[in-house]
Amino acid sequence: MERQINLNRIRESLGMSGIAGIFLLACGVFFAHAVVNPLETRAARLQDKASRKAPAAAVPGAEKVAEVYAYLEKDEDATDWLAKLHAIGMATGVQLQSASYRTQKTDAKIVRYEIALPVAGSYGQIRDFLKRSLAEIPILSVDQLTLKREGKNDVVTAEMRLTLHMVKS
Repeated sequence: MERQINLNRIRESLGMSGIAGIFLLACGVFFAHAVVNPLETRAARLQDKASRKAPAAAVPGAEKVAEVYAYLEKDEDATDWLAKLHAIGMATGVQLQSASYRTQKTDAKIVRYEIALPVAGSYGQIRDFLKRSLAEIPILSVDQLTLKREGKNDVVTAEMRLTLHMVKS
């Protein structure tokens, strides 16, 4: 009976809001131990696992980038490549008109020399010129090619946009 009186007295002194507060506090403690602590432990384990794997995963990508740089790194300058391009044009019979080129400004390690090259010749000559150029200049890419045939003659005019990809020295 004395125990019942103490519980009644506690209930009266705390009131319903006090009892609800104690109940919510108990639920919070239970939630922290049953849910939050296991999740924090799991997150720490995953973070350790990710930090151990990060350097190993980055190495293959770094090796591939280094291979690209090694492939693009040549001893020739842009003017040497342009001279070679002109020689290929002469050898294939393509009429090269005035070419213009410009360097793309970038902070990256790779420099791009964009070349605008108008040419004239037969379709076969232009095709041979591009085939030999791509074979003999490994750092060259064709960005755009516009072919136009005027009249019924065999002469085709082409506007080429080529790019030399070189590593900064």
